[in-house]
Amino acid sequence: MGKDIDISTNQEHFVREALKLGIRTDGRSLLESRKPIISLSPDLYGFVEIEWGLTKLAVRISAEILQPYEDRPFEGLFTINTEISPMASPHFENGKNTDDEVLISRLIEKAIRRSNALDLESLCIVAGSKVWSIRADIHFLNFDGGLIDSACLGVMTALQHFKKPDISVNGEDIIIHSLDERQPVALSILHVPICVSFSFFNPGAVEENIKGDLNEEISIIDCTQQEELLRDGTLVITINKNRELIQISKSGGLPIDATMLMDLSSRALLIAEELTDMVKDLLKKDEQERYKKLNLKMLQAENSR
Repeated sequence: MGKDIDISTNQEHFVREALKLGIRTDGRSLLESRKPIISLSPDLYGFVEIEWGLTKLAVRISAEILQPYEDRPFEGLFTINTEISPMASPHFENGKNTDDEVLISRLIEKAIRRSNALDLESLCIVAGSKVWSIRADIHFLNFDGGLIDSACLGVMTALQHFKKPDISVNGEDIIIHSLDERQPVALSILHVPICVSFSFFNPGAVEENIKGDLNEEISIIDCTQQEELLRDGTLVITINKNRELIQISKSGGLPIDATMLMDLSSRALLIAEELTDMVKDLLKKDEQERYKKLNLKMLQAENSR
């Protein structure tokens, strides 16, 4: 983070002792994730707000026509921009690209672009000359842990919700049609990666300041800010509903044995299935509401004639 955060010895002792008893300060079980609240913009395609416990963020997808990379003439572009300002938490500094922002951008870029979740070839207009460039802007409005998980969910929801303008190609000329002229076109999403973060605590680290036995290690899911300050190791599993393991990112000194890794991957799969189905239902309802508004608008226009 941008600024050092202090946590009192009493707070640290309380949190760690509670975790030993299987208790968390917000009432969740050790392996229980927070339930996100997803809000889709009724007016703008690709604008999504996520409430992940007390963590809040907004994601905006935009598109423009640019020239592709020379070594990838048939692929469109996809970029991610993150902004964590002091508005989200006083612990972040304004105008500085923190380690958190770099880590989030890299993990989501790997999860989406490198796994081909967004079909970049479908963004090609004229090979080697014109392609769609898709940009995801992530703005964190409040911070209480879970930045990676909430950001990944927000970006994937926004990408599925977004629709780019339809175009016509006449030689070298490209005509971009307004939404009134033609229906916008959805992006080609091949699969939906979901990031699930686990954190590890060493029960013996507080009193003796030593690494405890591997069998005593405590693992929890979806840390709050307070828990993130005290954890001894992290593991981010990116997986989709198709049971495809996309990436594993581990940091911290504590080891993870194969049995625990398999168990955590199974739990991550259940969360990915639940979140994917939730987003699918929300998008379906949003589409139905838009069709109702469109039909009502057309009916009013006919009656006014």
